[in-house]
Parts: sequence; C-alpha cells; structure tokens
Amino acid sequence: MSGTALVLIDLQKDYFDGGAFPLQNTLAAATNAARLIDAFHRSGRSVIHVQHHSTEEDASFFVPGTTGVEIHQLVTPARGEAVVTKSNINAFLDTDMKALLDQREIDHVVVAGAMSHMCVDAFVRAASDFGYRVTVVHDAVATRDLQFAGRTVPAADVHAAFMSALAFAYAEVISTEDFLQQ
Repeated sequence: MSGTALVLIDLQKDYFDGGAFPLQNTLAAATNAARLIDAFHRSGRSVIHVQHHSTEEDASFFVPGTTGVEIHQLVTPARGEAVVTKSNINAFLDTDMKALLDQREIDHVVVAGAMSHMCVDAFVRAASDFGYRVTVVHDAVATRDLQFAGRTVPAADVHAAFMSALAFAYAEVISTEDFLQQ
C-alpha cells in the first residue's frame, strides 16, 4: 500500500458556536481542515469524513435528525467522498473504516477534527496499532476545557497534553503550514 488519505473526525455543527456542545477554536480548526481538503482534492488523494451519531437515549449532542449532527459547511463532503458513521469514540470500532482504508490502499492517514482528547486520540492510537503511518495536523484539531479533581484544565493545556503524547509514540504532529509545505 502506498496511499495517503485525509481523515476528518467529527467536524459537526454541535461542536461550533451555537451548537449543543461547542469546543474552543473549532472554527479555526475547521478552516485549517478546509485548507487540507483543498490540497488533497488538488492532488487527487482520498478524503474521508467521520460523522458521529449518538445512540444513547439521553444524548445531548450529535443526536440523529438534528442539525447539530450535520457536518459543518466549511468541510462538507464533496460528491463521492466517503462518510464513515460511528457511534463509538474510536472510528474503527463497529465501522468499515479499516476496510475502506485497505480497499483504497492507504498506508498513511492525515488526521484533523475533534476532540483532541477523545475521538482524535482514539483514532490515532488505533490507526498506529493497525500499522498505518499517522500524521496529526494539530491546528486543525479542536477540544474544550475539562474538569478534573475540582479544577478546570484549559482547552489549550488539554490539547497540548494530547498532541505531545501522540507525538511521543503514535504520530507525526505538525501544523497546517508545515504539512502543506511538504
């Protein structure tokens, strides 16, 4: 295998301002993701979208049938682009993601999307475990503040912690500019 695919994870309307579960810097991340999409389109490489559908009865976001579950207009799938629908954190779990990548002879995935500490992290680690080469475009990924032990961990710190952990052993972690210059 020798192909590269861009995988866009959960860039859905609920994660943007006005959505049911807004993150920090989602608009900036999606704007950079759109630049990546354009570069992949120009080079004829695969773009794969991942869309989360919550299946829990008490789900507060990504509820099927709501506008919040829709992929944001900045990164709307082009005609013919694959959309993998998932209901788990890991986009490989109970989906056809691996078969899709293998069918397209992909051995390198470039990752953008949300959230740094959840679905992006789970996908990157699983992709690495499956033997794919992985690149994370860190400024095309968004997250949010987290609560732990009675304190707020700022989104920037959550993001930095997860990007540094992924860079340690799972992926090349670079900026949009650096990726586009390659």
